[in-house]
Amino acid sequence: MQASDFRLHESIEFRPAEGLTVVRGPNGAGKTSLLEAVGYLASLSSFRGAAAADLVRAGAPAAIIRGEFSTGGRRLLVEASVPVAGRARVQVNRQPLHRAADLCEKLPVLVFQPDDLMIVKGPPAARRDAVDDAVVTLRPRVGEQRRRLTTCLRQRNALLRQAGAAKADDATRRSLDVWDDRLGEAADAWAGHRRWVIGELQPRMERFFGRLTGAAAAPVEMSYEPRWLERGLAAALAESREEDLRRGVTTVGPHRDDIEWRVGPLAARTHASQGNQRSLALAYRLALHEALSAAGEPLLLLDDVFSELDAARTERLLELLPAGQTVLATAGDIPPAARPALVVSVSELPAAGT
Repeated sequence: MQASDFRLHESIEFRPAEGLTVVRGPNGAGKTSLLEAVGYLASLSSFRGAAAADLVRAGAPAAIIRGEFSTGGRRLLVEASVPVAGRARVQVNRQPLHRAADLCEKLPVLVFQPDDLMIVKGPPAARRDAVDDAVVTLRPRVGEQRRRLTTCLRQRNALLRQAGAAKADDATRRSLDVWDDRLGEAADAWAGHRRWVIGELQPRMERFFGRLTGAAAAPVEMSYEPRWLERGLAAALAESREEDLRRGVTTVGPHRDDIEWRVGPLAARTHASQGNQRSLALAYRLALHEALSAAGEPLLLLDDVFSELDAARTERLLELLPAGQTVLATAGDIPPAARPALVVSVSELPAAGT
């Protein structure tokens, strides 16, 4: 992988080993940015949720990233130009890429990072985003349905803000009828995807959680039972319309739902220990990796995930990691059980072209 003007890196070249590669360096040296560049080539997005402009080094017009991957017996050369303004330009084997889903299907990538803890202990949006991301990871082609849901919600909210309770004339209400139907259809479909992916991941997550905690663990449960689902969102939107008009926002739907995570009978967010919350987040990522592996061997990117784990959980996690290509970034010591094939320092990485 070669990158220029990406984050703080003016020019860098990175050649990971086939097995585990450890990238070492102090905080702020650019380890996470290096993983982010690798991840961008496979997903065309930042796993840190950054906007495209934030990926470009200050003063540069664009970031350039180039990498060669081997998948399914084929070599894929991926080249991306990410400008400060405008859309990124991506080529695969020197041909323009028209749909990101086509690339995501060929180059699965999975990221473990400390912020994963927020999936368990954070607000409902963190769990919604994690489940929705898992849907698209396992079924890249339904990403368009996620975007359609977001568009419908944005349009309905704009209409609500423009109208207001006092100005909602017949024409406005007829327009709301249209958007209620569109949003309802998109939401019902997406709720089905959420329930499907939870069914795929929950038994795996429960198994990994037990192995990470090293004991016969309490049952782990993910549940998604929004009140509007049985009747459909369109009916719920009709009921909430006056309140929505008063507040200028859609108050019911997938964007307001929570996915309940429990360990035994208790909510993991409020009652699980910090260690078990972290183990649950790791178990979730391991479950997603196992489900994703059915379609091919994902590239694993681990961003300083051992810093908050005790020695026992660190060793168990390393035992559970698959044998495929993995890149681990760390500011601390390498765990004794890691056994990397290659260890490099950020400061030792060569500049591209040297």
